[in-house]
Amino acid sequence: MNALFRLDGKVALVTGGGRGIGAAIARTFAQAGASVLIANRSADAGASVARALVDEGLSAAALACDIGQRSACEAAVSQAVERWGALDIVVHNAAINPWGALGAIEDDALAQTLAVNLQACFWLVQAALPALRDAGRRGGGRFLVTSSVTGPRVAMPGSAPYAASKAGVNGFIRSAALELAREGITVNGVEPGYIAKQGGSLLSNPERAARIARHIPAGELGRPEDIAHAMLFLASAAARYVTGQTIVVDGGSTLPESPFFNED
Repeated sequence: MNALFRLDGKVALVTGGGRGIGAAIARTFAQAGASVLIANRSADAGASVARALVDEGLSAAALACDIGQRSACEAAVSQAVERWGALDIVVHNAAINPWGALGAIEDDALAQTLAVNLQACFWLVQAALPALRDAGRRGGGRFLVTSSVTGPRVAMPGSAPYAASKAGVNGFIRSAALELAREGITVNGVEPGYIAKQGGSLLSNPERAARIARHIPAGELGRPEDIAHAMLFLASAAARYVTGQTIVVDGGSTLPESPFFNED
C-alpha cells in the first residue's frame, strides 16, 4: 500500500461497525495500520468483527452502545482514548432508516432517526474535540461521516426522515469543516448509492436488487469496500488539503435524468 494511505499509529473510532459498510471501514482502517474501536448497538456483531480482526493480527476492540444518545458517544470516545492513548479519526457510520409514508411517521421514529443519523455528529465531535485537536497538532485529525445520495441529491418515497437527516449531515460537514480547519482537523463524508449487503429491506430481495442494478450506469450494486476505500482516502495523509466535502460513490446512479437512458 502507498505510504500516503497508511494509518500506522493512528487510532480510529467507527460507529455502526458491526456489519456492512461499517465493518468494511473498520477492516480497511485496521489493515492500513490503525487501531480501531468498533462502536455498535449489537454487542455480538461488533465483537465478532473485532475478534476477526484481532485473529488476523490487527488492532481492534468493540463497544456495545446506542450511538443515538449523547452519553454513548462520550463513552465511545473515552474508551478509544483510554485504550490507546489517542483518537485521530472518528467515523460516524451508524444510521437508521424507518421506512414509512410521510403521513404515518411516528414521533419516536423521527426522533430516533435524527438522533442517530444527525445529532450524533454533534455529540461525537464535541466529545472528541480535545483528542482531535491533539491529533491536529500531530499532523491531522479526521472527522468523517457516512452520508447518502438520498436526501442531499435524490429522494425516495417512504424515506423522508432518513433523507432529511442526511441532508442535515452534509450541512454539518461543511459548517464543522469551516470551524475546525485552523485546528488541523478535516471534516468530510462519503455519499453511498445502492450498496449490496447492507441488510436493508430494499435490497433484501435478489430480484429487486437485480432490477435496481439494471438502472445503474456501472451495471451493478456497489460493495461496502467501495465506501471503505473512499473513507480511507479521506482519513489518510493524501487528503490533508480536503475538507468540507463529500465523495459520491454510486456507480453513476445519480447522473442520468431518467432511467430510460439504459433501455435499448
